[in-house]
Amino acid sequence: MTGMTSSARPHLNRRLAEFGTTIFAEMSALAVATESINLGQGFPDTDGPEEIREAAVRALRDGRGNQYPPGPGVPELRTAIAAHQEHRYGLSYDPDTEVLVTAGATEAIAAALLALVEPGDEVVALEPYYDSYAASIAMAGGRRVPVTLRPHEGRFRLDLDELRAAVTDRTRLLLVNTPHNPTGTVLTRAELAAVAELAVERDLLVVTDEVYEHLVFDDAEHLPLATFPGMRERTVSIGSAGKTYSFTGWKVGWVTAAPELVGAVRSAKQFLTYVASGPFQYAVAEALALPDSYYEEFRRGMLARREILAEGLTAAGFEVFRPAGTYFITTDIRPLGEKDGFAFCRALPERAGVVAIPNAVFYDDREAGAPFVRFAFCKRTVVVEEAVERLSKLRKR
Repeated sequence: MTGMTSSARPHLNRRLAEFGTTIFAEMSALAVATESINLGQGFPDTDGPEEIREAAVRALRDGRGNQYPPGPGVPELRTAIAAHQEHRYGLSYDPDTEVLVTAGATEAIAAALLALVEPGDEVVALEPYYDSYAASIAMAGGRRVPVTLRPHEGRFRLDLDELRAAVTDRTRLLLVNTPHNPTGTVLTRAELAAVAELAVERDLLVVTDEVYEHLVFDDAEHLPLATFPGMRERTVSIGSAGKTYSFTGWKVGWVTAAPELVGAVRSAKQFLTYVASGPFQYAVAEALALPDSYYEEFRRGMLARREILAEGLTAAGFEVFRPAGTYFITTDIRPLGEKDGFAFCRALPERAGVVAIPNAVFYDDREAGAPFVRFAFCKRTVVVEEAVERLSKLRKR
């Protein structure tokens, strides 16, 4: 009887019962076990700028951040975040009252939802959505209401009528992600204006995940929702250093919002990690001051790899949705005679030596996401080219 408990109740909180090990952990382990190329999890296979890495080393050696940093984040980083928002988007934030540094964007999302959502509140989120959204809504006791982006003329589109119909008297918050993971959609000015009008009309808060803000391609443009009329005071904007500077392990994210909203998010955040990433905060402050040429070169490099992978996937028989943003490509596997993304992705390492992610994990309606599979192209060019060569084995003969 040793180790047994008297209660038959499961150990895991019922709010989290539907969330087991993430698909990223499963597929990354499969990549290692089969020695496959991992185009599943979205992390680069090279570090970011050498001068930013050296800035972290310098901070460590100088004793900056080795002990607890200030709860809201080190002043240098908060000032740099505010300067970035002003320079890029004309958004003015007070570094002392309107900026909060977090342990990556994932904590920012969790803290925002825990702070702003009461049990029973409805949260409208664009589906498919990053898996932490659903878990964070559940932990807050909220009810998620998905509005599904559907493929149309080569991109996944938001149905504004469906969005409006999803809002009820119980809706507290809209959770928006643009550029959008996993579909690569970048919401247009007209779409964002409609979202803003709805939020103002129904007096809704908005949490907007903008971690891929510097990865937009072709004619797409990243427009922060906070720049739209009536949105500055009701929007919690989330950014991250990991995606922009290719230091995902540093876990430095941030929130910018009106003082009351930042104060609320900080109240939740302080009981999650309290503080994190001390020396890295100083390095990210320097990264945010990089010239515009850095961002253009970063975008250009990713665009070249997008083209290699998109063309290779098309040649291999997939239907490809070329992303307007992010470093992910969503594909439809039905032209390959497949329809189950889970089965396809679990078999792909043996069939082609490549790992991808089934998009169904990002849907409440698993059937709606069943035929879609996501590939990441944030890898070295030679790795993307090798993955394309391996995937060519899938081509129908």
